[in-house]
Amino acid sequence: MARANYSRWDGTQEVGDLSGDDVLRRLMDDLLEHGDPDQALRRLMQRGYRDASGRDIAGLRELLERVRRRRAQLAKDAFSELQAAISSTPPELLQRVKEMLSALNNLVERRDSGEDVQAGFEQFMAEFGDLVPGNPANLEELLEGLARQLDAARQLLASLTPEQRAKLAELSEALLEDDLDLRMELERLAASLTSSSPGDQLFGLPFGLGPPSSVAGQLSDLGGLEQLLGGAPSPGALAEVDIERARELLGQEDARSLEALGRLARELRGSGLVEQKEGRLRLTPRGLRRIGEQALSDLYAKLAQYRAGQHPVGSPGAGHERAGETKAYEWGDAFNLSIERTVRNALARRGPGTPVELAPEDFEIERTEALSRSATVIMLDLSLSMPMRGNFLAAKKMAIALHALISSRFPSDYLGIVGFSRYAREVTFQELPEVSWDYDWGTNIQHGLIVSRKLLSRQRGTRQVIMVTDGEPTAYWPPGASEPVFAYPPTRETVDATLVEVGRCTREGVRINTFALDATGHLRNFIEKLTRLNRGRAFYTSPDTLGDYVLADFLAGKKTTRRRSWRAG
Repeated sequence: MARANYSRWDGTQEVGDLSGDDVLRRLMDDLLEHGDPDQALRRLMQRGYRDASGRDIAGLRELLERVRRRRAQLAKDAFSELQAAISSTPPELLQRVKEMLSALNNLVERRDSGEDVQAGFEQFMAEFGDLVPGNPANLEELLEGLARQLDAARQLLASLTPEQRAKLAELSEALLEDDLDLRMELERLAASLTSSSPGDQLFGLPFGLGPPSSVAGQLSDLGGLEQLLGGAPSPGALAEVDIERARELLGQEDARSLEALGRLARELRGSGLVEQKEGRLRLTPRGLRRIGEQALSDLYAKLAQYRAGQHPVGSPGAGHERAGETKAYEWGDAFNLSIERTVRNALARRGPGTPVELAPEDFEIERTEALSRSATVIMLDLSLSMPMRGNFLAAKKMAIALHALISSRFPSDYLGIVGFSRYAREVTFQELPEVSWDYDWGTNIQHGLIVSRKLLSRQRGTRQVIMVTDGEPTAYWPPGASEPVFAYPPTRETVDATLVEVGRCTREGVRINTFALDATGHLRNFIEKLTRLNRGRAFYTSPDTLGDYVLADFLAGKKTTRRRSWRAG
């Protein structure tokens, strides 16, 4: 039995996580326009978003800037403290440091010669322990502590501005220039530290004059986080970030944003909408269906007055799909008895009581509709002008929504997709979400119609082409040529060759309905010729209304067919 525990809200519980469906919806426009789920997710992570509870999740760009500011401020504060310490070092402290360095270097030399130096180390600590970082138990621990302090100095230097580094070097040099013995002892010690490199000893004055190791750790971790955020991480890389450490460095809100960003790819994969292939995210069949459902849902929100019907033809009668209406039974009708209506008729005729006696005139049957099959090809303009004019996303979204409508409401129908620019080719629905525009000039409507007509020639039922374009024909494929011919402005040969193919479609019973985006005078003239020849319809629309026009026209045609069918009955 399922059990649930309730507790008072304390601010730590997360209620704003996005589901896989939520993430996909936020990615949809970017994914459809550029055709790459992996890059779409990266861009979402870069810009951030608002979570399910309405809170803003900072993107990687904003977080990177905050990390850089935090690192710069931390380095600035450490530099100021170090600058003050070096500038105010009393001569007696420097003398004592020099004596301590000499004693330490002697211990190291004795160790290197094979001597047991533990007793000497204890004597060293008794004399100079107040200058030594930490509480080392032996010489090795002491040298390791000094190596960490040297690394802290490097972290600080890497975080400083060039001007700050120059100033620090100047102060260090001034401190050592009059004391050659101190410089020599520092150089001897640096040689004993395996992590040192030339020049380290000129800055890393140990024993209270270097940066605290805690500051160095923060600078180091901030540097690593800055490198990760600034290096275009893969969508799954943020899952490896130490969120608790990020919370210490950046605060609760920024850590929450990092954690939320790191969960995005995991939610998508966990929901089965994407999968990892060859190091990149790719839509799964489930993700493809969900994209179509979302696109169709967006259009239906504007077209709630339409109701998707079937494809009724001829008279109602022995059919295949229930129509949701009933009629009195007549001789010859299929006996699809409506029990509810039949019993109600009997009770209305004889009154309440049992048993209920039925008479032939009580019988009422459910109407059915015979279904026709239609075949549609969407001709989608993939030429460079489509994204340049802001038309590509709307056209692609429309194609995906129409596919979702037909596959869910009219599963017996056929829908093909043809992309065209300088030349045309068939595009499968599996390819459609990741199809992008062609980096090529040319609007080859003629070749698009050739490919569409060939696809429709293998289909039965009512056949139509839905052509979406923002340009007049500027390319065609001459018979026997190996390449299309491109010319702008359009030539007479290009227009004539295109209209010849329109004529072939017309003779084969293929209707061409054109949806023109940003139609110029030349495009309008061409469309008028096309519609006169083919007797299809033309719509002049914009990216904002394209999907509405296509879906409304598609559904209105079904409603008109249905009304005529019932009148015939």
